[in-house]
Amino acid sequence: MNEELNRFFKSISFVDELFNEASLDRVVLKKNENKFYVYIKNTNVLPINNINRLFLSALSGINGEKPCEIIMNYDNVTHEDIVSYIDYLIDDIILKRPSLISVKKSNIEVVNDTIYFHVLNDFEKSDLIHEGTDLLNNLKRYGLGDYKLEVIISEDERKNLQEEIELEKQSVVSKKEESPVILGVHKDGEVTKLNNILGEMKNIIIEVYIFAKEVAERQGKKGPIFIMNLKVSDKTDSYPMKIVRFNEEEFGILNKKLNVGSWYRIHGHMEMDEYLHQMVINARNIEIIPSKDSSVKDEEEEKRVELHAHTMMSMMDGVVPTATLAKFAMKLGHKAVAVTDHNSLQAYPDIYNALAKVNKGKEDKDKFKALYGAELNIVDVESNIVFKNKEYSLFDQEYVVYDTETTGLNSGIDQMIEIGAVKVKNNEIIDRFDELIACPTPLPKIITELTNITDEMLVGKDSEENVTRRFLEFCGDRPLVAHNAQFDISFVTSACKKYNLGEFNNTVVDTMGLARNMYPDWRNHKLSTLVKNLEVEWDEDKHHRADYDCEGTSKCFYKMLYELKSQNIKTTLDLETLADQENAIKFARPFHLTVIAKNPVGLKNLFKIISLANTKYLYKGKDAKLPRTDLINLRDGLIVGSGCVNGEVFDKGYGMSDDDLKDLMNFYDYIEVQPASACSHLIGEDKKFHNELEYKGYVARLVKLAKSMSKLVCATGDVHNLRPEDLIYRKVIVHQKTNGKIHPLNRPDIELPNMFFMTTREMLDAFSFLGDDLAKEIVVTNTNKIADMVEHLQIIRDKLYTPVLENSAEVTKEMVYNKAHEIYGDPLPKNIEERLEAELAGIIGGGYDVIYLIAEKLVKKSNEDGYFVGSRGSVGSSLVATMMGITEVNGLPPHYVCPKCKKSYFEDENGESLASLYPSGYDMPDRTCECGSKLKKEGQDMPFATFLGFKAEKVPDIDLNFSGDNQADAHNHVKVLFGEDHAYRAGTISTVAEKTAFGYVKAYCEDKGIILNNTEIERISIGCTGVKRTTGQHPGGIIVIPQYMDVFDFTPYQYPADEPDSTWYTTHFDFHAIHDNVLKLDILGHDDPTMLRYLGDTTGINIKEEIPFDDKNIISLFTSPKALGVTEEQILCKTGTLGIPEFGTNFAINMLLEIKPTHFADLVKIAGLSHGTNVWQGNVRDLIVNNVASFNEVVGCRDDIMVSLINYGLDPSRAFKISEFVRKGKAKKEPDTWLEHVAYMREFSVPEWFIECCRKIEYMFPKAHACAYVMMAYRVAWFKVYYPLYYYSAFFSIRRSDFDVNAMLKGYDGIKRRLIEIKEKGFGASAKESAVGDTLAVALEMLARGFTFKNIDITKSLAKTFYIDEENKCLYLPFMAVDGLGENVANKIVEERNKKPFYCVEDFQMRGKVNQTTINALRELGVFEGMPESAQLSLF
Repeated sequence: MNEELNRFFKSISFVDELFNEASLDRVVLKKNENKFYVYIKNTNVLPINNINRLFLSALSGINGEKPCEIIMNYDNVTHEDIVSYIDYLIDDIILKRPSLISVKKSNIEVVNDTIYFHVLNDFEKSDLIHEGTDLLNNLKRYGLGDYKLEVIISEDERKNLQEEIELEKQSVVSKKEESPVILGVHKDGEVTKLNNILGEMKNIIIEVYIFAKEVAERQGKKGPIFIMNLKVSDKTDSYPMKIVRFNEEEFGILNKKLNVGSWYRIHGHMEMDEYLHQMVINARNIEIIPSKDSSVKDEEEEKRVELHAHTMMSMMDGVVPTATLAKFAMKLGHKAVAVTDHNSLQAYPDIYNALAKVNKGKEDKDKFKALYGAELNIVDVESNIVFKNKEYSLFDQEYVVYDTETTGLNSGIDQMIEIGAVKVKNNEIIDRFDELIACPTPLPKIITELTNITDEMLVGKDSEENVTRRFLEFCGDRPLVAHNAQFDISFVTSACKKYNLGEFNNTVVDTMGLARNMYPDWRNHKLSTLVKNLEVEWDEDKHHRADYDCEGTSKCFYKMLYELKSQNIKTTLDLETLADQENAIKFARPFHLTVIAKNPVGLKNLFKIISLANTKYLYKGKDAKLPRTDLINLRDGLIVGSGCVNGEVFDKGYGMSDDDLKDLMNFYDYIEVQPASACSHLIGEDKKFHNELEYKGYVARLVKLAKSMSKLVCATGDVHNLRPEDLIYRKVIVHQKTNGKIHPLNRPDIELPNMFFMTTREMLDAFSFLGDDLAKEIVVTNTNKIADMVEHLQIIRDKLYTPVLENSAEVTKEMVYNKAHEIYGDPLPKNIEERLEAELAGIIGGGYDVIYLIAEKLVKKSNEDGYFVGSRGSVGSSLVATMMGITEVNGLPPHYVCPKCKKSYFEDENGESLASLYPSGYDMPDRTCECGSKLKKEGQDMPFATFLGFKAEKVPDIDLNFSGDNQADAHNHVKVLFGEDHAYRAGTISTVAEKTAFGYVKAYCEDKGIILNNTEIERISIGCTGVKRTTGQHPGGIIVIPQYMDVFDFTPYQYPADEPDSTWYTTHFDFHAIHDNVLKLDILGHDDPTMLRYLGDTTGINIKEEIPFDDKNIISLFTSPKALGVTEEQILCKTGTLGIPEFGTNFAINMLLEIKPTHFADLVKIAGLSHGTNVWQGNVRDLIVNNVASFNEVVGCRDDIMVSLINYGLDPSRAFKISEFVRKGKAKKEPDTWLEHVAYMREFSVPEWFIECCRKIEYMFPKAHACAYVMMAYRVAWFKVYYPLYYYSAFFSIRRSDFDVNAMLKGYDGIKRRLIEIKEKGFGASAKESAVGDTLAVALEMLARGFTFKNIDITKSLAKTFYIDEENKCLYLPFMAVDGLGENVANKIVEERNKKPFYCVEDFQMRGKVNQTTINALRELGVFEGMPESAQLSLF
């Protein structure tokens, strides 16, 4: 960029790196126009958006005075450049002439100096020629050259149009029937599959369903533009589709008829979208068609019941949406369905609420029944240190340490292929045994890979019977030692039974069980871990051969024995004293079973079971589990099923004798069997079952044995995906790691089984090998018998249950009136008494007095601890809350009150209502009471109905902002008030979000080598969205269970995020599910109370008494920095609100500059507008800018809606209803209801601008919350003006954590340079840089006011707080200002310094526990200047 162009750009305040190669060609002054024409030259054509920004900057003129116009000139102009610019300019033409929209997609040709357009008819030709002059002039100004325009009527396009007209005539149907055509006409022709579209194609017909829809409204030059972005699919592929309309009514009709899930026949073009850079469907004709989704029906007369189904609440495993499970079963005509998620009951509320609507008004016999259950991880609690303990001396004892290698994991089916053993005494090997064993079948590939034993190695070897016999002889009656002994014991025991070798009765010590109890904190206790941690020599390559493994086991065993000697452990019986039940549970391998609650007792017991599993028996990095003994104790009211293929019956039973298997089955109420399709991962070569026939044979055996015991056998699906085609969703989910762990089915050798919800016929066919009668018995008869055992259960209660505090109503009333009399005198003014009586009637009548009393106690406790508490939400609208000290906000109309004689004034001297003159009491002029005292100004004019409704129909939420430093104490105080068993953190459920799901699908496709376009990835990701990832807790929500009930009346409980180190339990159900049944306190942490505590403590100012809310200097800060003694140029900001809560962001500052507030009430409205969604930008701001309504007229907070509507004459209750509807953003979500509200408002001549403003709102802030925020902000601003050094210390210490120490120590110029550098990066700045920029902005202001920063001083600096040196007008940087120096280390430095001074760098590093990187950083800052490096140097 040449110097002339650089100077010109500065004169119009324009910066753009794309112009770095450009140059100023010439400047021409046309005196008759009094305008400069500036010609700019560049080699290649620049993007039109950047050129438009340049043109826009030039509109303000050179140095804001001299008009100018820019003309571009390029050396190289390509055909693509011209077409791109024309495409952009055509958009502008279409805005003026919507009839030309077809031109956008027509064939545009540029030949030499002529542009050819193809249009449909003479009208389009005429319109385009009329607009063409501007188009050609613009191209010339943009520097693309001089062109002529030719407009051609295309016969092909005209023919197509004529065909459409004719077809439209033919498609006219009887007025009584609604045409399926919703856009254009019906088009005949062959349907193209989306996966056959490889590029741009014209005039295609597709049949698709919509799976995603977004509508948007943009403001064009000539009015609103309505855009509908659709995602469509025919299940072979997916593409986006866009519809643009300029007529709101036409768009509304299309919007109503184009619905997610519906199928449509679409005629149009597949084209590349310039903006999206992908293929997009341009629809010309659309008609609705019948669904092409496969319709699933269950046509059997007698239908099954699914007793084992998982929803998305089975963490990172199930992909069935919760309520969909029940709806699908109902659709099939089933009478019930069981939900049995893994260790979770979190699907219950959704299913219960969905069925409550469906079952409403029906008799029990006609209601669809949910069977509420779970799949549990059960463990048997055994010490597993010594088996068959006969008591041997541990020392001077001969042991046989042995290990086996086998063909598989099942001792009943598989066999041993090697036995290795060493005979040892006092850690010396005195004999060896090692024999390979012949195997009649080929070894599974995985066994060869694991052990390096091949089929060839086993040829000619002796039989398992003979080798086992010799091994037993080798052992004699000596005690044995093995690692993971149960495995080896099971195979030797099986061989003894198989070959009649007698009972295997030797005592066996298990080194794994011993290690688990001696070293419980180890991550695992595998043999390779033992040898590493016990420092035993080990060659990992020889691991998994029996002889080598038992040598390693022997060495480890003796290392552990030597440790035990000092603990007085002398015999094998003594080893049992080491057994720790907790460790036994922690390391026990769980098996699955299913439980279903039969009645309310069972439901409560199930709640208890889930709570125990997710708290008492939850261990770091482990899945929740439950000892069998606990299940037995809580079995009342439960039906217990044997579970899936991971249940003990199915898993262990395969290798058991019939008698042993029957013993196992005895524990269960019914035995489950699954179809082969659900177990396909267990069938095949090298698998548990070599073929499907073998699997079915085992199932037949299970059925036969169970029937012989009169046990019900039930065919269950272990459902994880709804239908077969949904398997892809589960494949994606299972492919992900969960908490660092891989799903057990996510292995290269496993093809994920399709565990879908079967119809009765599908399940009968799956078990047809049992014969028709038996298949029907286990599929239909028995599953219905189980369902019939279960009652209809209530999961969610139907009212609010609040805690009880003795005489709460009387205490509340007394507290309120005592305070009211203290302020307003006795008797109270009539209007105040009426307000209090009305509020108390609703509060006490609704049973909410306890909520108020609890809030009062928490606020009082925090105040006593020295902290302010800020109110949130609309609680400040309640005068009762004000009188109880819960909020500082006074909701009465503006008024004066005398602190001495208690007289109050709600009218001015002329008898006019103060509320009609002043929106806020703080904005009223000073006034003196009749008694001569200065009157206090109060009142923010907020109706109580905002908080509780006119008829106390809202459940109150009292949300409070406590200091972040005091929040934990406030939380714990709830436990003090109600007891540990009655206070829980509000639980949350974190599920897979849309963007996360998209990433999952993309990663899955990349790993599997699957190529999909982004829209198809998005379609698949929808099926993965909503799956549970983890749990959490509300940042400040505390659930209080009333003392007359227990938590299990509402929900189970658990640790948040499966974190057993948590200090609080959370509700197992998401707190929203029980929000209307139990009291929730919002005790949130916030910086403002912390700052005010610090400022009050350090300055000695009584904040409540000494800081007025009508200080003109403070109000002026919101429009100018003058009160700070600096200029806008000095601090690079036009207001003085940098660092002021709620008003220091760029967004808030821009609002302040546009509105120019002069009163407290203005700030309240601005706070409301800035915290709303779709309230300011594109809504209220436009009304003000376009002079449609003034700032005073527009709504700023939700209260304004109701009050304005009441003032227009609406019924107060209806006005409240509309305001609640609007503030929740329901106008767009529920358009029919909104139209009813609109019609009612129009009856009272409510202005259209007001109605349209309400329609756009998505969320509206309560005025009480805005008031509380402004009060906090105002107080902070007061300290900024009058106690600046204390303010800056508080700001940097409490509100900032990102610093640029080097810049801060370089003074005003250094800070300014760095700040400008960050600002110039714009969106290119990193999050860290942006945070540093916010810090430096306030730092620049501080230095502009004459203060400075001092470097870290080892003798003065504090850990986190900026130390104040008033005499030298400076702040000392704290230790934590240095990157990488954390709070613990900073505190340690100060702690050690307070004990005794540091005498050298080495001493500082050692006592302060400071790492070398931080030492180097401190050294570079010069912190150690003058300090010796080491103790040795300090001697000289």
